[in-house]
Amino acid sequence: MKKRLSKLKSPADCRYPLKQITKAVVPAAGLGTRFLPATKAQPKEMLPIYDKPAIQYVIEEAVAAGIRDILVVTGRGKQAIENHFDRSIELEENLKSQGKRIALQTVREISDMVNLHYVRQKEARGLGHAVLCAKSFVGNEPFAVFLGDDIIDHPRPAIMQLMKIWEKYQAPVLAVEEIPRARTKAYGIIKPEVISNRLYKVLDLIEKPSSSQAPSRLGIVGRYLLTPDIFGFLEKTRPGTSGEIQLTDALRRLNRCHPVYAWQFEGRRHDIGNKLEFVKATLAYALKDKSAREPLLNYLRDITSS
Repeated sequence: MKKRLSKLKSPADCRYPLKQITKAVVPAAGLGTRFLPATKAQPKEMLPIYDKPAIQYVIEEAVAAGIRDILVVTGRGKQAIENHFDRSIELEENLKSQGKRIALQTVREISDMVNLHYVRQKEARGLGHAVLCAKSFVGNEPFAVFLGDDIIDHPRPAIMQLMKIWEKYQAPVLAVEEIPRARTKAYGIIKPEVISNRLYKVLDLIEKPSSSQAPSRLGIVGRYLLTPDIFGFLEKTRPGTSGEIQLTDALRRLNRCHPVYAWQFEGRRHDIGNKLEFVKATLAYALKDKSAREPLLNYLRDITSS
């Protein structure tokens, strides 16, 4: 009886066939405890950044990049997200009867912009587990991951910037940003090898290292392009000390199979995971509204001069 000898995969064996990225995953199952009591009865993702709920900015970025199907990973009490992107016939009829055509067009565009799908993360087991919940939806295709706490403002969507790297290298791509060394404990940090301006090959990844252990100041932020083989690594990743399965840990193992790249994106990131940055983001988007800009600036001058 002949024995078959298994061969170790080389990086070339792990290259993924070039495909257009048309699917995205948006984890949105968090409890939003840092925003209590505002999030006691409504999802954090539905808190408004000026005139839109926070999650809509992320969905619009995905749509602008050509993504056609989006899976939102939700949890208990997140029905408001589904309702927002669904048709509201009663509201539409009311707006129509009052001749409010612009408002009617706005609400219809929200429900028509993309194919949205939903799955529940039944346990709060971390970002890695939330992504793993998308395994059936993704199938055998590359896909994008958007974290709702990061809103990135730039004429060229951040995820589209990552797609350009994917097209060239056919490998996972992470969005990174240079952060203060004192903040490395809050990020996954990469050990980079410079390829060109803003582009790096990832030599290693470390989840939330201390400032003395961080291999760089390049922190991973909320945009990823991943290949479906990440699911196999996520299934084998053990929970950390917090009991959560970390996506960074699975990416570290994936990186041993084939190259992972990082792109220092162009644009301004608003980290709306804390109250101060949430207010800053609201002001930034309000100031982009020409009708609100001058009155708002006058108000800010008034309250800051007293």
